[in-house]
Amino acid sequence: MSLYPSTHHLPVSARILAACGALLAAGAVALSAYAAHAAQGVDQQRLHSAALFAFGHGIALTALVPRRQRGFRTIALFLLLLGTLMFSGSLAGAVFAGLSTGFAPIGGALMILGWVLYAIDALRR
Repeated sequence: MSLYPSTHHLPVSARILAACGALLAAGAVALSAYAAHAAQGVDQQRLHSAALFAFGHGIALTALVPRRQRGFRTIALFLLLLGTLMFSGSLAGAVFAGLSTGFAPIGGALMILGWVLYAIDALRR
């Protein structure tokens, strides 16, 4: 028996969400380190915000994946993933590539929607 629980019994969608959540958290650590050591001013603030949301939602995705197939909850979690990628990606894209932060509000709205749908699913079961 392993000390680490296996994810092989989880639905494929749950394993994808857990892996993406772990990658978001890893990326958040890198963004935070870069912000602390190489960025200044508004760039530093944007990267810290991007890292905060990526880390928090990455941890949430890894912890909240459904242990069995649950379509509504899975949709909510994919909205969290997409929203986080749009929000944090928009802020990081502005710093690293001079892109617009125009996707950040859409990403934020998707994160809010994802959390609301997750809450609805929690009340349904």
